Amino acid sequence: MKDLRHEAEHMFYHGYDNYMRHAFPEDELRPLSCRPLTRDRVDPTHVELNDVLGNYSLSLVDSLTTLAILASSPNQASRTKALHHFHTGVAALVEQYGDGTDGSAGLGLRARGFDLDSKVQVFETVIRGVGGLLSAHQFAVGDLPITGYSPQHKTTKDGTVKVQWPHGIIYDGQLLRLARDLGNRLLPAFHTDTGIPYPRVNLRYGIPFYPESPLHRNAEEGMCHTIQQRSGEQTETCSAGAGSLLLEFTTLSRLTGDPQYERLAKRAFWAIWDRRGSTGLVGAGIDAESGKWVSSYTGIGAGIDSFYEYAVKAHVLLSGAPSNTPHSHKINNQSRGPLTQHDNPQSYLDVWTDSHKAINHHLRRGKMYIHPHYVQADLFTGAARAFWSDSLSAFFPGLLAFVGDVEEATESHLLQTALWNRYSALPERWSISSGSIEAGLGWWGGRPEFIESNYYLYQATKDPWYLHVGEMILRDIKRRCWTKCGWAGIHDVRSGERSNRMESFFLSETAKYLYLLFDPDHPLNKLDAPYVFNTEGHPLILPRHGRKRQGRRAAKSTTPSTTGVSVTQTCPLPPAKHPFSISSVAARGDIYHAANLARLHFMPTHDTIESPLVEHSADHPSISLSDIRSPSNYTYFPWTLPPELVPWNATSDKMTARPTFDITFPTQNNGILTPGSLQRVLNGILVNSVGGLRLGMIQDVTMEIGGVPSSGELYRVQAINNIAMGKDEKVYVGKDTAASVVNPLDPNFTRVRDMSMLDLVIDVAPEQICRTEKSTSLFDTNHTATSAPDLVYSSPADE
Repeated sequence: MKDLRHEAEHMFYHGYDNYMRHAFPEDELRPLSCRPLTRDRVDPTHVELNDVLGNYSLSLVDSLTTLAILASSPNQASRTKALHHFHTGVAALVEQYGDGTDGSAGLGLRARGFDLDSKVQVFETVIRGVGGLLSAHQFAVGDLPITGYSPQHKTTKDGTVKVQWPHGIIYDGQLLRLARDLGNRLLPAFHTDTGIPYPRVNLRYGIPFYPESPLHRNAEEGMCHTIQQRSGEQTETCSAGAGSLLLEFTTLSRLTGDPQYERLAKRAFWAIWDRRGSTGLVGAGIDAESGKWVSSYTGIGAGIDSFYEYAVKAHVLLSGAPSNTPHSHKINNQSRGPLTQHDNPQSYLDVWTDSHKAINHHLRRGKMYIHPHYVQADLFTGAARAFWSDSLSAFFPGLLAFVGDVEEATESHLLQTALWNRYSALPERWSISSGSIEAGLGWWGGRPEFIESNYYLYQATKDPWYLHVGEMILRDIKRRCWTKCGWAGIHDVRSGERSNRMESFFLSETAKYLYLLFDPDHPLNKLDAPYVFNTEGHPLILPRHGRKRQGRRAAKSTTPSTTGVSVTQTCPLPPAKHPFSISSVAARGDIYHAANLARLHFMPTHDTIESPLVEHSADHPSISLSDIRSPSNYTYFPWTLPPELVPWNATSDKMTARPTFDITFPTQNNGILTPGSLQRVLNGILVNSVGGLRLGMIQDVTMEIGGVPSSGELYRVQAINNIAMGKDEKVYVGKDTAASVVNPLDPNFTRVRDMSMLDLVIDVAPEQICRTEKSTSLFDTNHTATSAPDLVYSSPADE
């Protein structure tokens, strides 16, 4: 483990040193050409680049916390080196952007603070920029631990607290002031009627490209539609982008004493949650101005992922802290309406509890689908919409382990490990149904989510299997991504073609989580305090004066969730060791199930050595044969697993096949299925003709006896012809249609009577309405609503 820790440390420095040498003070490094990567000034619509690169030395900001973590190395020389780089990194940042004050010291070589003409994404700037600065500040002042580092605070006559560092560097809160400067520049994006922030903001000019914002309204006369014209700027944001600002903005408020950041982040979080679908889940895309979902897609990956993560981590961060959120707020002295009544740390845990239940009900496919995994579904019906897994969803096992659901976390992580074993990376999107790359999205840009989950699972279980998974990741990255000037992304995991970009999160998260995995005695791994990593890998904790003192371990407690279901707050014990084995994961009976779903048994073995490391290995002592050779056709994985960890009598559990069948109705005279034969109604589908009808049945609904789940499962209708159905949807059959095919006494059918049927037409003369402080809307003209027939038979999905 010592050698692996040293290799992870070297991995970080190889990227960091080359960034500082070839790219600083620009945002990122081009590792193939050894040049900086900057914003695309020629094409402002190039959001894949411009959303992230704000022209504020992003990679340095993102790297400071990793340097602080490396400064707790067991090796004294490594500690000294990392702490020196941390100090000089802070000094270099202050030199470029000033110290955050209004005087001459606040003007840096590049800008005064972050006064930059850069339109950036709010979410990315918060998690990387604000989060990185705040976390580095907390390391600098001792809120977060560094081995052997005890900052001696000196208070000057004007009340300024200073810390003397070597080489004449004095730290007096520069990073915190810069974090506040950056946070202030993001505040215009929160000027919406919904509480959901706009997706983008210009760090210098604010949001002139969102003319519908209340920020642009005339306080005396309002704003008429004829005065402002829409700019065409996209107002769509996502649940993750709007709802994952809590940790950073809460910490910023508690450190500065200014509550507005925390209030706005909480308001945004609850604005998303209060608009959740009838499934109990949040969607991916939502309009910041109207508060309406842009599509009915939901899942656990891109656009949604960190919303659930921040629900859990906000509960941890806020636990024991006093409330800091009154029921109304202002932005720059302008009222933005009342806040939600939610201001209890328990309420955030309730969101996770209810969400997790809905995820397992609508999105999770169990063992009858070869191996458990998650799919994408309709936000309102729960019907399956797509069958792929993206690299961002690899965070989910880590979140499950974080809250103590270790078994579900292990099952999910097994599939992702099998996929990494197959591709020597995790493709951006992989099709579960076809077993191949989905829609050509085969790149891996150095994403850390899989590595992060592996770290959390090792912390929860201490199973050595996860150390060997970490070794596999380390070897494959060194073999496929190494360049002389840093670490490249992989443009296509199948061909190995590399991309000329080293994303800042490679230094902030990927290298960091690998290092922490191989350093079990690191002070952060043993810190008994309510700290959390934000979604960019920056640890955050509320200042000591803002936390209540608690005992070492909380007692078991039961509290009601928002659905009225009691939640028992306990952490389970790690899985028991398998007899005559030191790894419970290696002895699992479903190892091959995950390998089978990942199609590992179809992959050829590559015996040839293909790696840019070959040319470098002759004079580089840290390069071994393991770094440049990676077999892929191992159905027992990871490929780095020593044979002695494989149980001598290892066997695979029986693979369960999902029971399915179709019920097809013959065509009848005048009963041919037409487009009008099937009609979607409020909570299901109405069948007006059974001729040619095909019902797809599946046995995956848990049977209950007396309200208690049993081992048996019931069949449900999963599809009618080509229309997918959710687990809670029902099939309705009109009275006239059902008369010839349904026995009125059949217990599987329920007779339902509609109250009325009518056509309603509302004709409103158009008029110009000026927008005032509270938004209004016009009635649609000629709106027609028609209900279903007055008598139908209903067949529940689980009967």
